[in-house]
Amino acid sequence: MFCNFNPGLSALMKKIIFILPCILLLSAAIYYFYPEKKLPENSVIEKIVVTKSERKLAVYSHGVLLKTYKVSLGRHPIGPKEFEGDRKTPEGQYTIYQNNPQSTCYKNLGISYPNADDLERCRKTGQRPGGDIKIHGMLNGQDYWGKFHRFVDWTAGCIAVTNEEMDELYEHTPVGTPIEINP
Repeated sequence: MFCNFNPGLSALMKKIIFILPCILLLSAAIYYFYPEKKLPENSVIEKIVVTKSERKLAVYSHGVLLKTYKVSLGRHPIGPKEFEGDRKTPEGQYTIYQNNPQSTCYKNLGISYPNADDLERCRKTGQRPGGDIKIHGMLNGQDYWGKFHRFVDWTAGCIAVTNEEMDELYEHTPVGTPIEINP
């Protein structure tokens, strides 16, 4: 009398319980394996702009946007890097000063952090600025995360992309390329 049990509802719930995980698994597989647009064959990246709040890295040539990448940042992404070990990604104007084909994170492009403003801020606070900020691929041996790494800010202050994206950036970005990192 108090319980209005509907046996058809139970069968519907069983179907939902079965179908929902299948849909989620299929969606995850599509996200992971769906190919992304490649940079034009002989393009040269002349400027990189990172917008931390959007987790985006945009590359330009001759003032034209070539491609936008989704990225992961330092574990504490809000605000500029203040000192060594704060796990923040810096903000400001820098350049790509090196490319390294062998590092702890696949390949990387070195960012010229700290700049003069960073050094002055740290001098005033008595903190060490740190350094070794990079655009890099996945930690060696952990490339299986692929695009899923984007769901978490996991670096110590660097900017992370997939290994495939790092190959592309590495090939098309010369040393000396300006990089602007915005909040």
